[in-house]
Amino acid sequence: MEFTAAQIAGFLNGTVEGNPDEKVRNLSKIDEGQPGTLTFLANPKYTPHIYNTLASVIVVNEDFIAAQPVRGTMIRVADAYSAFATLLEMFDPNKSGHTGISPLASVSPSATMGKDVSVGDFSVIGKNVVIGDNTVIHPQVFIGNDVKIGSNSLIYPGVKIYHDSIIGNDCTLHSGVVIGSDGFGFAPVAGNNYQKIPQLGNVILEDFVEIGSNTTIDRATLGSTILRHGVKLDNLIQVGHNAEIGENTVIAAQSGISGSTKIGKNCMIGGQVGIVGHITIADNVKIGAGSGVEASITRDGAMMLGAPAIEIGKARRNFIHWRNLDEIVRKIYTIEKKLDKLHE
Repeated sequence: MEFTAAQIAGFLNGTVEGNPDEKVRNLSKIDEGQPGTLTFLANPKYTPHIYNTLASVIVVNEDFIAAQPVRGTMIRVADAYSAFATLLEMFDPNKSGHTGISPLASVSPSATMGKDVSVGDFSVIGKNVVIGDNTVIHPQVFIGNDVKIGSNSLIYPGVKIYHDSIIGNDCTLHSGVVIGSDGFGFAPVAGNNYQKIPQLGNVILEDFVEIGSNTTIDRATLGSTILRHGVKLDNLIQVGHNAEIGENTVIAAQSGISGSTKIGKNCMIGGQVGIVGHITIADNVKIGAGSGVEASITRDGAMMLGAPAIEIGKARRNFIHWRNLDEIVRKIYTIEKKLDKLHE
């Protein structure tokens, strides 16, 4: 595909600064830009590269001020990062048209398929499954009985969706995702044994949810485990039974959400965060990577860090003390010795 700077500016509602007829055929990183490519500058850390990149067209924020001449044509937009995300979709080579239902797929006669649904080789579609228009099921996907999947969703190879799960519109499930496996429910019984508690609920993903590779969402014991509209989960995340994650919350890799925890909307949770069960986290909360959350966070917009997680300002002050702990201990020993001598 080939676009001019003027065409790209039209797509992005931006303004051209330079040659509107400059042509691009591909995308590049700003520090590896080549002629004929399009790049962007959103992170100030990469600003020095804009002055020597060979990329032909550069998307920048409206308020960007060049400290020296820029050889490429710039397109100024309200938000360079989100604008470039739009361009990545345009250039995505994996977007393909309808391919239909593979003769090598196993589709139950009772399943209901919308218009232009694609089902890849060796996928299994169970009884009474409902799949909406334009949804793409890649090869080797398992979809259990009574599952409902909305329109325009994308299910990558190797995904497993257990019975009764509900997937909304415009959702993306990456390879290895497991939706609806049993929650971790066991009751202690005599003889140091455990009795399994049947998990009779389901999982609900609302619209525009994206789940990263090898992430697991457990079904509820009763009721539903729910991921609200626009939730984005990274790879290798565990969400326990009956948890609820509020709309537009994002969670980075290797985090674990224990059962029956309620997370608010618009939260940002870093990688390797552990959250205990049966607590509540308010809206707009930010939790730093590696934190351990042991109690409810009730303040809207709180920023937490550490294990156990505390307010970020206090955590940073504590970290400074921790770094100097050895020196502090030596000073205390010195003071104690002096006090002992005075007492003598």
